[in-house]
Amino acid sequence: MLQRIQSVYMFLVVVTNGVLPFWLYLWTDNLGEAVYAQDDMVYSGLFLASAVMAFVTIFLFKNRKRQFVLNRLNLILNLFLLGFFVYRSLILPGEANVSEKGIGMLLPIVSIVFLVLANKAIKKDEDLVKSVDRLR
Repeated sequence: MLQRIQSVYMFLVVVTNGVLPFWLYLWTDNLGEAVYAQDDMVYSGLFLASAVMAFVTIFLFKNRKRQFVLNRLNLILNLFLLGFFVYRSLILPGEANVSEKGIGMLLPIVSIVFLVLANKAIKKDEDLVKSVDRLR
């Protein structure tokens, strides 16, 4: 059942973490050059791991509990990624040649919002199935 709303949310996480970090810059360095996710292996690895986990989770629609758990793990992964970005933005120099933060640093926040919405929809489906089983 790929037409469910949680599948749409997880697909948006795949796009947000699998495509956008490689198009949008994360920050600019002191020389004014844009730094993308592919320039750092840690960031690109975390973004791609999150995207792959969301893609795999889309096809686990028959096992909602496993889908819910994998979404929570993906949420924790995005929180780590957000923590790395916060740390990186705190150690940027504050001199006259200030490094600029890019829009790509906000991508984990967008992914977290979509994952929370997907988990709410999965929980709603699970509650619906439990209520129908109670009537049998």
